[in-house]
Amino acid sequence: MCDNPTAVMLFAAGFGTRMGALTATQPKPLVQVAGTALIDHTLSWVRQAHIEKIVVNTHYRSAQMADHLAGSDALISHESPDILETGGGLRAALPLLGGGPVFTSNTDAIWKGPNPFETLLDAWNPDIMDALLLCVPPESALGHKGHGDFLIGDDGRLTRGPDVVFGGVQIIKTSGLATIPHKAFSLNELWNMLQPKGKLFGVAYSGQWCDVGSPQGIEVAETLLDKNDV
Repeated sequence: MCDNPTAVMLFAAGFGTRMGALTATQPKPLVQVAGTALIDHTLSWVRQAHIEKIVVNTHYRSAQMADHLAGSDALISHESPDILETGGGLRAALPLLGGGPVFTSNTDAIWKGPNPFETLLDAWNPDIMDALLLCVPPESALGHKGHGDFLIGDDGRLTRGPDVVFGGVQIIKTSGLATIPHKAFSLNELWNMLQPKGKLFGVAYSGQWCDVGSPQGIEVAETLLDKNDV
């Protein structure tokens, strides 16, 4: 079994209710930012990182997502009749993803700076880590409201706390998913198992990140993309 991830799970099954009318007739990952669908912004980073296998989960308006991805190298893990959340969705997609650790990524964010997937891979140490989360310092998390999600220790280990924001991208070993009894569950449940064991790590992102969680986030993201590199 390979110690480094060669597959990525892109989460695209959700209802996107915070986007209001923009997701009344389309899934959130197809909402456009600067003329490009959100999921295509993410796929661009994935392909730049030369990740071998791409799996996308679908549920809400799944036919539209399937049409959008038709002819691409992405495989689809369709969730029916119920949506399975991030943990259940990842577990259901394991036959497509294969064994070993995998990348997972949300599909509703815009990044400006180093490749987020390469940043994770450069910091990944499978000998001590079961999960490595890409975390964004609050001053670089554009449009984010509320407190952060984690504290990063001097050794890179994560504990819950109001500092850095989880940017929605990680490397995670999937073996622990088998121990969770629920069909639909968040990956927070697996993180909560790993943290007391000292197996949950984070790495700070050196660029900027924008969570496109609402219609207002589109303008913030487009402004970020328009900014000249300093």
